[in-house]
Amino acid sequence: MLVGATLTTLALAGRTHDGDNRWPIKHVIILIKENRSFDHLFGLFPGVNGATTANDYGTTRPLTRGFLRTPGKLPHHYSDALKDYDGGKMDGFNRDAFSNLYAFTQMHPDQIPNYWRYAQHFVLADNFFSSAQGPSWPNHMFTISAQSDGVHDTPLNAIQPPGRAKSWGCDAPKVEYVVVTSADGDTSKVPPCFDPQTEGDLLTRAHVNWASYSAVSTQDGYIWQAYDAVKHIRESSQWQKHMRPVDSLLTDIRDNKLPPVSWVTPQFHDSDHPEKGSSLCDGENWSTQVINEVMRSPEWRDTAIFLTWDDWGGFYDHVPPTRLDAFGLGFRVPLLVISPYARAGTIDHHLGEFSSMLRFIDENWGISDRLTHRDTIANDLSYDFDFEQTPIAPEPQSLRTDCARYPVAPEPTPTGSAGPSGAPTSGASP
Repeated sequence: MLVGATLTTLALAGRTHDGDNRWPIKHVIILIKENRSFDHLFGLFPGVNGATTANDYGTTRPLTRGFLRTPGKLPHHYSDALKDYDGGKMDGFNRDAFSNLYAFTQMHPDQIPNYWRYAQHFVLADNFFSSAQGPSWPNHMFTISAQSDGVHDTPLNAIQPPGRAKSWGCDAPKVEYVVVTSADGDTSKVPPCFDPQTEGDLLTRAHVNWASYSAVSTQDGYIWQAYDAVKHIRESSQWQKHMRPVDSLLTDIRDNKLPPVSWVTPQFHDSDHPEKGSSLCDGENWSTQVINEVMRSPEWRDTAIFLTWDDWGGFYDHVPPTRLDAFGLGFRVPLLVISPYARAGTIDHHLGEFSSMLRFIDENWGISDRLTHRDTIANDLSYDFDFEQTPIAPEPQSLRTDCARYPVAPEPTPTGSAGPSGAPTSGASP
C-alpha cells in the first residue's frame, strides 16, 4: 500500500504563491503519452524489474522486438484489463491473432534512443502504475483529480461531429455516455461530464497559476483533455483562462510564459499511441522537442518534468498491480523524472501512481488540502530528487530523421490464434 510522504522540518505555512516553494522547483510539467506498459518500453533497461519472457496462459514465451508503427491497437478496455490481469496471474494478454502478434513485444534501446537516454541520465521508476485498471479516460481523470468519478472505461457511443474531433467531456454529443459504478456495485449511464474537485482548483485556491495544454476541439487527441469533463471548469471562464492549445506549448516555453504547473497531452499523431495514425518514432521526437525547449530555456533551472504513459495499452507486463480500491491500481507504466535536481542514473523502486505527481505539487506549493484518499496516501516522489546537488546541466537530444522509413507493421496472418503460441518471427521494425 502507498504510504504518506514524510515532511521535512521546512515550514510550509503561508507558502501559497508562485515564488514561495518548499523545494527549488518553480515549474512542474506533467507530460502524458499513450498506451505503453513498462515491460514493453523499458523491460530491457539494466537494473529494472523487467521481463524478457511472458506468461501466456501458463506457457513461457519470449518478448520479441517491437514495432514503431502497428496496424491497430490492442484490446485495452476495462474488461480487457481484467482478462489480462487474470486474478493476478498476468497471463491473459493473448486473446486473438492481433494480440498474439503484438502484445508480447518490447522496444530495444535503438528503437527509443531518447527515452533510453532520459532513463540513463535522470530517473526511471519501475514500480509506478496507472491509477485505474482500465483505459485512457479514467486514468486521465486521475491525473487531475485523483479519482475517476466511478468510471472504469472510456465513453460509449462517441461520435465525431462534422468539423470537430471526438470529445470525451461536457461538450460531447448527447448520445455519448459513460457507465458509472457506485460503491454498492450498481451501474448507471450518464454523460461524461462530472464536477469533481481537481488539482487545478487547489492550485487556484493557493494562488498558483496553472494550465492544461492539449489538442483543441478540431484536432485528434482532444479526447485526452481531462478538464473538458469537469463541468465547473468547462462551463466557466476557467476554460478560457487555463486551457491552452498544445500547439502553443513550445512558443510559451521559449517566451517564458509557462505557468508554474502544466498538464500536457499531445495531438494524436504525436502521442505514442500504437495505431496506424501514430508512430512511436514521431511521438518520441515530439517529446524530445518539448524537453529540449525546456532545457534551452531559463526555466530548466527550476523545472521538474514527469513523463509518463496513461495506461498499458494491452502490452504485456509481468508485475501484478497492488489493489488499493475498486478502481486500481492499473497496470505498470513507465515514469521518467527529468530535472536538474533529479538523482541522475537512478532506478526508483518506490510504489507510485498518478496521484503521486499531484502529491508532489501539493508538497512543493504547501497545499494541505487533499482531493481523495489516493493523493492522501500517495508518496510525493521527492525521493527522486536531490535538492542539494549541483544542478544537472541541460542535455538537449537530437531528433530522429528516419521516422518516415518505418512502414506500418504487418497484419496478423490467418494462422494466428488466441492462447499460447509462438512469437512472431518477422516484420519487427529496425
